[in-house]
Amino acid sequence: MKTIVIIPSRFGSSRFPGKPLAMIQGKPMIQHVYENAKKAFSDVWVATDDERIEQRVKEFGGNCVMTSSSCPSGTDRLAQAIQSIPNGDSFDIVINVQGDEPFIQAEQIQLLAGIFEKNSTTQIATLVKEVKESADLFNPNKPKVVVANDGRAIYFSRSPIPFVRGEENENWTKKHTYFKHIGIYAYKRNVLLEITKLPQSSLEKAESLEQLRWIENNYVINTALTEYENLCVDTPEDLEKILATLHTDSLK
Repeated sequence: MKTIVIIPSRFGSSRFPGKPLAMIQGKPMIQHVYENAKKAFSDVWVATDDERIEQRVKEFGGNCVMTSSSCPSGTDRLAQAIQSIPNGDSFDIVINVQGDEPFIQAEQIQLLAGIFEKNSTTQIATLVKEVKESADLFNPNKPKVVVANDGRAIYFSRSPIPFVRGEENENWTKKHTYFKHIGIYAYKRNVLLEITKLPQSSLEKAESLEQLRWIENNYVINTALTEYENLCVDTPEDLEKILATLHTDSLK
C-alpha cells in the first residue's frame, strides 16, 4: 500500500508559540521530525498554516503544503493537506506524525503502517505501550487504551480502565495489563476524509479525546505494541529538560 507521512505543524501554540522553529542541536524542531519520518518513508510533507514554517521547511529541502489557520485539529489539517498535495489521491495510507516529536523513531512509523498489512479490517491504526508505573496509570494527561485480544482498541480514557476491585491503586498494574496511548495515527485515505466530517460525539466531549468520535461511529482502530515512548515538547520547559538531557548524555 502506498503510504505518505504528513506532519501537521502550526506556529500559534498557546503554551509554546513558534514551537516548530525552536532549535535543537542546531536544527529547528520540525526538521528533526521531518528527517526521522524520511527514514521510514520517502513521501513526507509538512502541513502548516504559517509562512515562517513553510519557508524554513523549504530551506532544508522539505516538502510543505499550506493549510487553513481555522483547522480545529491536526487530523483536520491532514485531511485538508492530502487533498492539496500533488497526486495526494494516489496514496492508500496517511500517517500523522506530530510536529512536536523530534525524537520519533522510524521503526514506530513503520510498525504503524504494518498494522494495515497484518489486519485487513484496519481503518485507523495507532500505537500503545504497556503501563508500568502507577503515576502514568492515574495521570489524566496520559490517555489509556482498552485493547481486545485481536489488538482492536475498544475504548480510550483519561481514567484507568478497568477498575481493579479490592486492590490499592499502587497494585493495579500488578493485577492487570494496562496500555497507554502513543499519539501517532495512520488512516486509510478515504477514512481520514470521512471522520473529519463527523460531528463531535458525546464521549469525545466528555473525555476530550477525538478518537472516541471514531469509535462511537464504528470505525475499526487497530493497535500495535511499542516499547518506545517519545519525548514530546509541549512547553519551553519541556524543551529545556530535553536539551539538558542531551547535553548530559553527550558528556558521558
